[in-house]
Amino acid sequence: MASEHQPQPQARKPCLLNKIDAFQDVVSSAVIIPKEDGVISVSDDRTVRVWLKRDSGQYWPSVYHLLPSQCSCMFFNPETRRLSLGMDTGSICEFTLSEDYNKMSPARTYQAHQSRVTVVLFVLEMEWLLSTGQDKKFTWHCSESGQQLGAHHTAAWVTGLQFDVETRHAFVGDQSGQVTILKLEQDSCSLVTTFKGHTGNVTALCWDPAQRVLFSGSSDHSIIMWDIGGRKGTAIELQGHNDRVQGLCYASHTRQLISCSCDGSIVIWNMDVTRQETPEWLDSDSCQKCEQPFFWNFKQMWDSKKIGLRQHHCRKCGQAVCGKCSSRRSTIPLMGFEFEVRVCDSCHESITDEDRAPTATFHDSKHGVVYMHYEATTGNLLTSGTDKVIKIWDMNPVVS
Repeated sequence: MASEHQPQPQARKPCLLNKIDAFQDVVSSAVIIPKEDGVISVSDDRTVRVWLKRDSGQYWPSVYHLLPSQCSCMFFNPETRRLSLGMDTGSICEFTLSEDYNKMSPARTYQAHQSRVTVVLFVLEMEWLLSTGQDKKFTWHCSESGQQLGAHHTAAWVTGLQFDVETRHAFVGDQSGQVTILKLEQDSCSLVTTFKGHTGNVTALCWDPAQRVLFSGSSDHSIIMWDIGGRKGTAIELQGHNDRVQGLCYASHTRQLISCSCDGSIVIWNMDVTRQETPEWLDSDSCQKCEQPFFWNFKQMWDSKKIGLRQHHCRKCGQAVCGKCSSRRSTIPLMGFEFEVRVCDSCHESITDEDRAPTATFHDSKHGVVYMHYEATTGNLLTSGTDKVIKIWDMNPVVS
């Protein structure tokens, strides 16, 4: 379901504040250090670097640490200055950064997985270290004792992980495209539910604990908003990317979702609107508008002496229609379609200019995004690209 129209960038756009380009390899993960004008990065050359902004306005490394193997993921907790690094070997190496961020001291190593760690997440309130690996295993450890508390085997590699402190629910997105909710106890867990809406693997998860909404991004170019707290099973699709979604973050104070894809696009979605679920696609052997048979309906083709037509679906009403009865295109932003999609002729007539008002803005980062991180206190966004460059953006002009 490729897009047929590329939305145009908006006049109000992110402001590029700085670039860090002193890398030999791609930066696989990086975070902004809040209140410090700093950045922590890990790259494919096995290095961990802490960058601090100098009086010159440029970032210079205050820490340069070479790891014994490649780091596959990381998580930084600014309150404890604890840096958790998931490794290709399956272990998780923990470090503590000094108050001035000029020193990195080893703290503990967890033998968490049998193969590459895919996601690591530290939960300060529980003193838990959550992780997933290519061994199709989800584990959680006590960060005080270093002991493993429990484990759960997953159906596929996990590529996204979020945790809700209040309910102790873990949200696990995997390569099969499904999201699983687990209820964690101190030393056990139970399966709550599993839901699937993506046709590609889940690439990113973002949890909003206030609204109790989970966002999932996928290699199928789509984002789905799962209304967990509403208890009605509502799932809203957001279609605004033309490539794999690489990252998601939520600005709760303005109720805006920020998403990035590997083609370099940054999309800011206004979630403070009443959105509509996309309809289920209906099955039919003939066009539900003109009743012309579709090409597999041999009996009707023979009886009516008509050539069978190709089946399409109206994105607004979900009816099965032929090309002639769905020759029009329109955006339907409240259904998540920010680019033009196929609609039947009758639905096209019912869509007003007000209905077509965009609910998202589109911006070009000018590099293929590998990883992103949003720092809400400053309104700054970090993107790491395939060009081996980190860019830091001021998002306040567009996230406000």
